[in-house]
Amino acid sequence: MPAITRRTALLSAAAAPASLALPASAQAHDGGGHAMPRARSFTLGEFHVTTLLSGSVPREEPQSIFGMNVSAEDFAQVSEENFIGTDAAQFFFTPTLVDTGSERILFDTGLNAASLEGPLAEAGYAPADITHVVLTHMHGDHIGGMTTEAGELTYTEAAYLTGQVEYDAWAAQENEGFDAKVRPFAERFTFLGDGDAVTSGVTAMAAFGHTPGHMTYMLESGGQQMMLIADLANHYVWSLGYPDWEVRFDMDKAAAAASRRRVLGMLAADRVPMIGYHMPFPAAGFVETRGDGFRYVPVSYQFMG
Repeated sequence: MPAITRRTALLSAAAAPASLALPASAQAHDGGGHAMPRARSFTLGEFHVTTLLSGSVPREEPQSIFGMNVSAEDFAQVSEENFIGTDAAQFFFTPTLVDTGSERILFDTGLNAASLEGPLAEAGYAPADITHVVLTHMHGDHIGGMTTEAGELTYTEAAYLTGQVEYDAWAAQENEGFDAKVRPFAERFTFLGDGDAVTSGVTAMAAFGHTPGHMTYMLESGGQQMMLIADLANHYVWSLGYPDWEVRFDMDKAAAAASRRRVLGMLAADRVPMIGYHMPFPAAGFVETRGDGFRYVPVSYQFMG
């Protein structure tokens, strides 16, 4: 397991498009139409980390989303080299639950409240067990589960936290999702800056660009680390592998690319594992350098125990 390093210790520095929304009944299925497991747990020191699959859906014409600034020929070549087609992409939506032993911290709330009921139950938790809800940013697939269909808070026992820069940016504009899911509960939020702690061993780290105040979070327990990268990279090849490729959902594309290069470079150099909200479920893996970019290495059995 990776140890805490000086490099890492010093590193601190639109609602999602409607086309990505899934109905409350959305389920994840494998290629044969069978229901997939929707919770996967990992051991990180004294922490119990569980990824929760809120939903998964295919989307056609992936180059209208990823690699918008490269040629169709380059996009096709990279796709072929990585054994994926250019006709469609499979999207995954994966909040993470971190059980520290005394707190149960949910990072992002999924597509809607109903979409996490099953995964939470599969992992052995109920909404009332959640002590903290942390929003990495305000896109709809991350805040959708903040409230039930009746408009009530889903996680009634939780404290709520998010980045100050992110909240201020969305509060200054009109956005239907933010106005319905977040703004009514402003008084319940604690606001974080770069380097602030959610709780002991959980640190906010700025990675702006995807949204104005998009945050990642470093987990540290027992001398081991793991980073929750949220939407730093939205696809394991077309975004993580090629950090300069433009992504439609990135609000500031140059800043997002710079954040990807900085954070992915650190993860690769220090061999720190990561969880990415849109990585193929169970959404956890490692990053290594490859040429001028990176390569995603999914977890296998490294965190069993």
